Amino acid sequence: MNTKPHSKLIERLRARLRELRDANGANVTVTFALATIPMIGFVGAAVDYSHANSVRSAMQSASDATALMLSKEATKMSASEIQTKGNDYFKALFTHPEATNVLLNISYSNSGGSKVVVKASGDVKTDFMQLMGFQKLKVALDSVARWGTTKMQVALALDTTGSMASDGKMPALKTVTKELLTTLQTAAVTNGDVRVAIVPFAKYVKVDPSNHNQTWLDWEDWNDDNGHDKSTTACTTTKTGKSGKSKKKCTTSITWVPDNHSTWNGCITDHDQDYDVTNTTPNPGTPATLFPAEQGNDCPARMMGLSFDWNALKAKVDELQPDGMTNQPIGLAWAWMALTQGAPLNPPAKTADMQQAIILFSDGLNTENRWWNDQDKIDKRQALMCTNVKAAGITIYTVLVNTGYSKVMKDCASKPEYYYEITAGQTITAFNSIGTSLTKLRLAQ
Repeated sequence: MNTKPHSKLIERLRARLRELRDANGANVTVTFALATIPMIGFVGAAVDYSHANSVRSAMQSASDATALMLSKEATKMSASEIQTKGNDYFKALFTHPEATNVLLNISYSNSGGSKVVVKASGDVKTDFMQLMGFQKLKVALDSVARWGTTKMQVALALDTTGSMASDGKMPALKTVTKELLTTLQTAAVTNGDVRVAIVPFAKYVKVDPSNHNQTWLDWEDWNDDNGHDKSTTACTTTKTGKSGKSKKKCTTSITWVPDNHSTWNGCITDHDQDYDVTNTTPNPGTPATLFPAEQGNDCPARMMGLSFDWNALKAKVDELQPDGMTNQPIGLAWAWMALTQGAPLNPPAKTADMQQAIILFSDGLNTENRWWNDQDKIDKRQALMCTNVKAAGITIYTVLVNTGYSKVMKDCASKPEYYYEITAGQTITAFNSIGTSLTKLRLAQ
């Protein structure tokens, strides 16, 4: 910050005050001069405090990042190594030469869960407040990164509809999703601390077809739509007249024979209402709670449950292909079930220290689901589900690309800043922002 203009201003003010002090032409001049001093002081104090606060914000960001980076290595280092490595991290991130006497104190402990504490402080030279005898302002802060008692589960509901084939959206989605996976992987100190599920969706979602014998499936509609007619002919013979001649009469009946369930492709459509907006456990005694089997040709890639096999997760992203209509509610529903439900995705049991989040990505507005091709009706079901998901303590991020605006997506996000309205070229920025937000959930303060 250039202080020369401020210094010249201060010198001019001092000179003017000396002239006013020596002047004896009128008391009003002296009175005005005396009144000016506190006014200048208040304005100057605001400027100096604003500058100091800017330095403090930069120091906080550098301190937070230092604490997070050290948390991955602290268990393997001595106290002196932690301090040295932390100093190196902090100096690379904090580039404000106007802050002097910068001190950094770093400690690590594993009592009640592991944590790294970074205490940073420094002085910021004042410009205007020097008139009142304050040569500097002190800034001080703490950053605490905890682990061992904090775990994270993230479900990615990714739109793979036909429109994703345009404007380079699908390649961009694959690239940024894999980068996000890397970010989440590096946030985990211990394997399993962070797990991710991937839920590709269009009008339908897809599970492993080998589940065709599972009791959580509803086959009623599938049996009606997949099968063939079977002709059955029955003949009877009767004798007529005095001659006793035989007369044969045959009748043919047509019956519908459903295909063998082993021919199912793994496609699943929307739950029966009102179970479409909840995560109710399937119960064969209540057919409406079961997952309806479907045989759609535009079924997306198979869903993958929570995992910390980062190579397998990235390989799943590479399987994504654009096809089908947009049904955001089914993507959100299965992302929710990926975090909370049993079969078929079988997440680990939620513990009290576990944080959960869903990222819902879509490049269009709702166009078709099991019942309607009316956006307004589909949006209303989605809004109910969003409310229920957030009430369950799950954080929702929503990303809308190349569409402009979606009220249901905006309202679905847990916070206004968790809704992203972007172009395909901005996808990486949005996902980087979400990755930063997610990993900062690990900062205790």
